[in-house]
This record gives sequence, C-alpha cells and structure tokens, in this order.
Amino acid sequence: MTIKEVSEKYQISQDTLRYYERIGVIPKVTRTSGGIRNYQEDDLGWVELAICMRSAGLAVESIIEYVKLFQQGDETIPARLQLLVEQKESLNEQKEKLQKALDKLDYKISRYEIAVKTGKLSWED
Repeated sequence: MTIKEVSEKYQISQDTLRYYERIGVIPKVTRTSGGIRNYQEDDLGWVELAICMRSAGLAVESIIEYVKLFQQGDETIPARLQLLVEQKESLNEQKEKLQKALDKLDYKISRYEIAVKTGKLSWED
C-alpha cells in the first residue's frame, strides 16, 4: 500500500506516518526499488499498534522503546513484557480517574434532572 492509501485507511496524516517512521514509533517501512514507501502487512501491524497506543495515551518514548526492544530479538521478551505491564498499570490508573469523574458527573446530572422536574436543585438524596 502507498502512504496515501495507509493514511486514508487509518485516518492519519502522511506527515504523521513519516514522523512515526523517522523517530522509531514504527520500524522502517518496506520501500520499492525507487525508494517509495510500500506498506506490507507487517508495516500495517506496526501502524495499527502505534495508533492504538497513542490513542490510549501512551508516551511516544514508550512506544519507541518497545519497537527498539522488539528489533533486538527474543532475548528482550522479558523487557517488552515489563514495559507492557507498566503501561497497562498506568492506563488502569487513568481509567480509575476517568471512572471517578464519570461517577461525579452522573451524580450531578441526576440532581439536575430532578431539579428540572421539581423546580428545585438539591444536593441531598
């Protein structure tokens, strides 16, 4: 696939794809003999991983570290596992914070819905 096709498929700019490749968020993409990017299935897998991890809020540096470790081979499996476990723990902490915020909003919304019906806003159950 061309960079344009990948950009359209994943709704990510071509500049971002080039940037991700340049800094190591995704490994160097397969190229034609003329030097044009020719994304293969493996390349698309890395793009999908990068998009997923960035959407989840992972730091670019963590993704770069994971890619470097992967490229070093199977002896880095324990380090990759540790990196992923740490990232998961961080995401779970963020998830808990978001859940608390959602719970608070749900409470406030419920109180305002009652106020709309009764004409009186009360914070007591």
